[in-house]
Amino acid sequence: MIPKIKKILYASDLSENARYAFGYAADMAKRYDAMITFLYVMENISHMAEVQVKDMVGAEQWEKLKTEKREYFKQKIKSRIEDFCQEMDSKIDSCSLMVEDIRITKGNPTEEILIASKDIQADMIVMGSNGYNILQGAMIGGTARKVVRKSQIPVLVIRLPEK
Repeated sequence: MIPKIKKILYASDLSENARYAFGYAADMAKRYDAMITFLYVMENISHMAEVQVKDMVGAEQWEKLKTEKREYFKQKIKSRIEDFCQEMDSKIDSCSLMVEDIRITKGNPTEEILIASKDIQADMIVMGSNGYNILQGAMIGGTARKVVRKSQIPVLVIRLPEK
């Protein structure tokens, strides 16, 4: 049976190196006529830190700051997608049209990636890995390793080039 790949979840940490992995997601989307959902997961700050900040700036201002930060990330993602697509215009037609949604969530990256993949009914997850660990290069990074182990759909892990 030939798999049908129509929805790709691309999980990114927004690093400059992540654009390398996005190239694979865009190429897969082109080859399979699939759509990409771009996911960025913000890690939670501790409850105590959130309470302290909220006390210092006020609850209303804190909510405003969180909303502004989320919007900042969304614009940054859109800008990076546009830049990438301009660079790849000759190789990947209609690149920016392949991205149907940009999601920004907050929580544990592994859990949020798995939740999003089920939520959008993704056929595949694409993500980069820096592979930082004690064996430097012998294993994939922690988040990627956990996603591969727990995912019920294929996961393409792209080893990011060293800086």
